Amino acid sequence: MIIVGRYAGFCPGVRRAISTAEELSGRRSAGKISTLGMLIHNRTAVRDLEKAGIRAIEAKDLPEIYGKAKNGEVHTVILRAHGVTKDIAESLAAWAEECKEFRVVDCTCPYVKKIHRIVEENTDRDVPLIVFGAPEHPEVKGICSYAKGKVTVVENAEQLERCVVKDSRTVLVSQTTQKLSEWKKCQKIFKNLCTNGKIFDTICSVTENRQTEAVELCGKVDAMVVIGSRESSNTMKLYDLARTHCKSAYLVEDEQELPLFSSDVHNLGITAGASTPGRIIEEVHKKMNDILENENFEELLNESFRTLNTGDTVTGVITSVSQAELTVDLGAKVTGVIPYDEVAEDSEVDLTKSYKIGDSVVCRAIRVSDVEGMAVLSVKQAERSNSFKKLTEASESGETLQGKVTDVVKGGLVVSCKYNRVFIPAGQSGVPKEGDMNALKGKTIRFKIIETDTEKNKAIGSIRAVEREERKARLEEFWANIEEGKVYTGRIKSLTSFGAFVDLGGIDGMVHTTELSWNKIKHPSEVVSVGQELTVYVKSFDREKKRISLGYKKAEDDPWVIFTSRFAVGDVTPVKIVSFMPFGAFAEVIPGVDGLIHISQIADKRVNKPSDELQLGETVNAKIVGIDEEKKKVSLSLRALLEEPMDYDDSEPDSAPAFEEEQPSEEPTL
Repeated sequence: MIIVGRYAGFCPGVRRAISTAEELSGRRSAGKISTLGMLIHNRTAVRDLEKAGIRAIEAKDLPEIYGKAKNGEVHTVILRAHGVTKDIAESLAAWAEECKEFRVVDCTCPYVKKIHRIVEENTDRDVPLIVFGAPEHPEVKGICSYAKGKVTVVENAEQLERCVVKDSRTVLVSQTTQKLSEWKKCQKIFKNLCTNGKIFDTICSVTENRQTEAVELCGKVDAMVVIGSRESSNTMKLYDLARTHCKSAYLVEDEQELPLFSSDVHNLGITAGASTPGRIIEEVHKKMNDILENENFEELLNESFRTLNTGDTVTGVITSVSQAELTVDLGAKVTGVIPYDEVAEDSEVDLTKSYKIGDSVVCRAIRVSDVEGMAVLSVKQAERSNSFKKLTEASESGETLQGKVTDVVKGGLVVSCKYNRVFIPAGQSGVPKEGDMNALKGKTIRFKIIETDTEKNKAIGSIRAVEREERKARLEEFWANIEEGKVYTGRIKSLTSFGAFVDLGGIDGMVHTTELSWNKIKHPSEVVSVGQELTVYVKSFDREKKRISLGYKKAEDDPWVIFTSRFAVGDVTPVKIVSFMPFGAFAEVIPGVDGLIHISQIADKRVNKPSDELQLGETVNAKIVGIDEEKKKVSLSLRALLEEPMDYDDSEPDSAPAFEEEQPSEEPTL
């Protein structure tokens, strides 16, 4: 007899999410449809959604989708039953309000939304929150985001008992799918910890009914089958209950994983997690009927305990996990043991975190002893035979792979990838000829397969191929987006007599010497150095010749702009004598701006040559008697300060004009 639990399968929240997604997939007006994360924890259901054109995305993908919607492409984002964090929910709501092409369909379970309200209304900076749940579960992350004060997440009553609760007003809530018996223990402990604390019973009633029914069912059957994904929280809670209350319990994702039951199993029970589609439950039920009714049951039973041979590839279910090894039930006459070295590709992997009881694992028998009743198995060897095909496929498709550098040998690197050793020659490592390849040891690198030998299962990779591809992509993106006036920050790569070359991220641009400083310089090294970070802007560019002319000087730093903002005709200011000419002396008014003191304006008497009255480097007070904005020239006078203002007459024969045009080529460029 087979008994199927009444509460097995989709809960109302999940059913609503799936129905909404299926309905939207039939609407053209919905545009492109995405779910934020897996809509439900069931691979079969997710695959069905993908076939209908509904893909799962991550939060980091949202800005890109919103950008496309702003450009007119209709996008619909479905929020799954687990809900999202408060900041994401608020951002999505704001985007949907701003852009009609960006639509959000909220399928958050009403029970989860209720917890959000409870947390938001009952916590503040001084009222902490304790959540009973799995810290990394999306529902728990969403709940925590609504708290206004300190948040602590506990996975069981033991952790709660160890909590240091300083505020007696603490609030306690639970993830909707937690184990009911453990939640009751938590409530009891919490009441002792917090005299004035608040407990909100937030386990979903459907979850509670399903767990209660499962325990009752265990008392009526010889074996329990729990259907659902190993990633589903409520499914794993059901499996734990089944193992606790029934002598035989099995966790399967679909009918393909059903075991062959022993001859003493006459009554079977079925329950399923909240994310398990009804059709999968029906398929499992049908196959279980076929197994129990099969006339050759004894033959099938004997087959299930067949002898395992060295070299066989088998699938087993993990029964215990330690850091040293995994123990596996093979359904054979021997117990399987997978040593650490035959499991992990990475020597730093923690088996207790990577594997859990109930997981299925494919492995190859490398030593079988019927006498000892034990088989030594290898995940690596089982994976290696199949994974080399993936390397070959990656070679043909040009896919970029990831692997860890396990060794540095003569002539190159050895990389572990998909349980295979890939050799990367030194010339393909991306390390300069005189560089140290040992710096890459232990690091995870990205590479492409450039050669394979299927007969010898050998593969050669290249890091440089990835770098070339990435550089090409960067160049294409750079030249597609460059425009005059655009600002970049880069590092000076080299200096020449005529300018500085700046690396803008794999693309070089040149800043001419005249663009480096408003003052006249002989060499770029006077103002910049190799390796220096520089913020520049694009003056001009040539896509065909791949040339970029960069500017560095800022208009606000132009000495002439500074001068005209501070001085006017008639102002008196100290000036420094910097050079002599037959017709007068040049004096620095401010750095970068010199003025001419005509020989007739040096003194109130006739002067034969400027050096008779002035000395180089001398500072004197001078009056500004003329400013030519167009030619950027300044005329100065010392004589004007020696005479009374009323006696100054521009019409005097020996008076110089405001601007001297004589020998302009000998005047310094301003």
